[in-house]
Order: sequence, then structure tokens, then C-alpha cells
Amino acid sequence: MKTLFLQAPSFDGFDGGAGSRYQAKREIKSFWYPTWLAQPAAMVPDSRVLDAPADEISVEDSLRIAEGYDLVIIHTSTPSFPTDAKFAELLKARKPSVLIGLVGAKVAVDPSGSLTASPAIDFVAREEFDYTCKEVAEGRPFESITGISYKLADGTVQHNPPRAMIENMDDLPFVAPIYKRDLTINNYFIGYLKHPYVSIYTGRGCRSKCTFCLWPQTVGGHRYRTRSAANVLAEAKWIKENMPEVKELMFDDDTFTDSSNMERVHDIARGLGAMGWTWSCNAKANVPYESLKIMKENGLRLLLVGYESGDDQILHNIKKGLRTDIARRFTEDCRKLGITIHGTFILGLPGETKETIDKTIQFAKEINPHTIQVSLAAPYPGTTLYNQAVENGWLKENEAVNLVNDKGVQLALISYPHLSKEDIFHGVEKFYRAFYFRPSKIWEIVKEMLASWEMMKRRLREGVEFFRFLRAHEA
Repeated sequence: MKTLFLQAPSFDGFDGGAGSRYQAKREIKSFWYPTWLAQPAAMVPDSRVLDAPADEISVEDSLRIAEGYDLVIIHTSTPSFPTDAKFAELLKARKPSVLIGLVGAKVAVDPSGSLTASPAIDFVAREEFDYTCKEVAEGRPFESITGISYKLADGTVQHNPPRAMIENMDDLPFVAPIYKRDLTINNYFIGYLKHPYVSIYTGRGCRSKCTFCLWPQTVGGHRYRTRSAANVLAEAKWIKENMPEVKELMFDDDTFTDSSNMERVHDIARGLGAMGWTWSCNAKANVPYESLKIMKENGLRLLLVGYESGDDQILHNIKKGLRTDIARRFTEDCRKLGITIHGTFILGLPGETKETIDKTIQFAKEINPHTIQVSLAAPYPGTTLYNQAVENGWLKENEAVNLVNDKGVQLALISYPHLSKEDIFHGVEKFYRAFYFRPSKIWEIVKEMLASWEMMKRRLREGVEFFRFLRAHEA
């Protein structure tokens, strides 16, 4: 079947986010590559990936494009599901014969509810959906395809047996050729990465058990299944030769630097260094100094590090598997080696108080990553955090669909007897102001701007967007 893999247009104008559909407008407009759609698209001949939000394609124009396909597979999430379902209904009204399927963590944890939410949705693919999408596109009968749920003629829902996890990750084709074929590379912009950049996965799953993290608990699993170093380097070489405008390679694995994986990381780093790559990756704040040194000497520029909190009890509560003293030492090692850090923090996790919010702000100022992102605890269905919140009365069941307000600003949904939603929500603005509005941090950013006209333009644009974000948050 002629197949379209679609990031549907957002009726609310939300940004794109980390390989999926982010829950809100970010502080600074940003777009990650739709890797989870590009991967199955690479397995379906003559398919197309359409990223409507990144390309700023309207609902009407997206419908016009989608009408030309027999099968449309939409990547959805809990917050984007209502508008994705609405788009499916509009498309079905125009072309009743089109087959519409949904993929993503939302449908993986709630296949029945997703299917019955709209008559326009024909099937959903659970678990890892790459081969599922391939088999549907080949026209195989639904009853023969593992990993899907679909409606029977009488309206009931049929759940086929689950699809086995992919074990040999080298069997998957490269996603970079799909990026080049279907996407506008310059549209993908992340404030802390060089522009233009490309992000890929070198493996799936994460051994960490963080209670809030969506993908390992829904689609990827807790076993880290990796591509070989040779396979990763072959794709990096393809990008270097075929996408010469790319200035940075980002490895978007949940934790690229997992301790079970460091020899492979060293091999990848050395190969990237030999090619002259500048690269970045996600990392846990516990990478040994010697590994950091090897990575830095071979082109590593930046680490995206999830610190989450500056309070050890909260880190224990969320099963982070990390202490603040280890994070401090790791951060100091990065500083010595000249590795830039973009640090991420979360407010409103179990155990949060007004005092721990202040403690985390102080911790962030002390370790002083170059840039930060502060989020509100997002209780996605399918996560331990969601179950805890419902069981303890911190959140009403099914309330997680309201993760954002009508302006696209993320809402605080979890509240505690001692800490209100409002206190947590306004903690984000307080955190940003305390971190960035310091003379030392302002001077650090000004020096960066003065060193490069390109960086000057970027930071000025980001500054305007950041102040708009703060004003929206105050409202």
C-alpha cells in the first residue's frame, strides 16, 4: 500500500519534541527528528514521512497530501491524541477508503481506549512497531500481524499477541537517508545543539528504572539493545558524505553512556573522531572520568544530562540510581575536560516541598551547567509515576490528558497536601529566573554571543522566545 508516516499538524501550534509529540510549547521553539516514524518508513518502499509541525504545513494542506495515500500511520501521544484523532476523522470524511493507524506510547498503554475514541481509527500498533507497520503496508491480513489491536466488524476490539522485541538492532535500516529524502533539515533546531544537526538512535531501551520516564516503561523496555559500533559508524559516515551541511551528530538513546556499554561508546567515539565529527549525546551523571576523556578527545562537545533534582531523597523516590555527590563530581570532571552540559530538572516529583524546590535551584546554580531545561512532573499513563499519583490521590485518574493549557503551556497536574499545583507551576519561572538572571551567567552567555555572529543571532532569537515563555508562565 502507498504509505504516509505522519506527524499530524497541531491545531494548537505546539512544538515538536524528542522523537515524539512533546506535551507543550517549549521555552524556546525546538524540533527533534521524527525518528520513530523514519525507522519504519525506511522499511516500506515508496513511503513518505511528513512532519507537518516542523514544516509548518496547515491542517488543510496536510489533508490534501494525505488523501493521496492508501495507508496513513500517525504518531500520537497522550496530549496530542485529541487533535490527532480529529485529523483522522477529517481525513476519513474526505477519503473513506484510507486505512488509518496510530503508533506511540499512548496507544501502546491504552489500545482499547484509543481505538474506541474515534471511528476513524482502524488499528493501533503496540510495543515496537517498526515491523508491524511494514507488515500492514504489505497488505497482510490483520489477524496475521502480531502487535496490533483493531476493530472487528461488530465493533469489538481484537488484540493480537504482542510483538517480540527487536534483538538484532543492526537489522534495522538507517534513518538518515529518510531524513534527507523527506525532511527539511534546517527546520530541526535545538537551542543547545549546533545547527543544523542530525539525531539518531544507536540502541533502544534503558536499564534505569526512573519512575517518570515514558519510553522504557511503554515501548522501548528496560533492556538496552544496541547497534554495533561498526553499524553506527557506517551511518555516521553516510551522513558525513551525503549531508555535508550537518554540523553536529546527536545520539538520542535514553542513556547512551550506560555502564554496560562503555567499550562500545569508546569504539564509536574513536571512529567519530577519525571522521572529524562534532557530536553530543544523552548521559547519566555518573560517567567515569577516563571515558569522558576518551569521548572529549574524539569530538564530544555536549552532554544532555538529567539531574532531575538536587535532593537525594527525591532521587531515591524516583529510582534515579544516582546521588547528588556523584552528580557533582561528574559535572566537575566535565568542566575540567571542557565538555558542555545542558542540564534538565523536574519539579513536582514525589517528595517535593517548597524547601526541596529551593534546594534544587541552589544545586543547579552550584553545578552551573551551561544551559538548563526545567519541566513539571508529567504523569503519563503507563508510568509508575502515574500509578503512584492516582493511588495516593495526587492526581485524578485520566486527568493526564490535560497536560497543557489552551496556550500550550505545560500544567502542573500533581499536587500534594503540603504543596499545591500552583506552587509547583510557579516554581519553574522562579527556577529559570534564579539560574539565568545572575551576573556570572549573563556574562557567560554574552561572551558566547560576542565570539560568533551566528551565536549572537541565535541567542537573541532565543531570548525573545524565552521572555515570551516566562510571561505566558506568569499568566
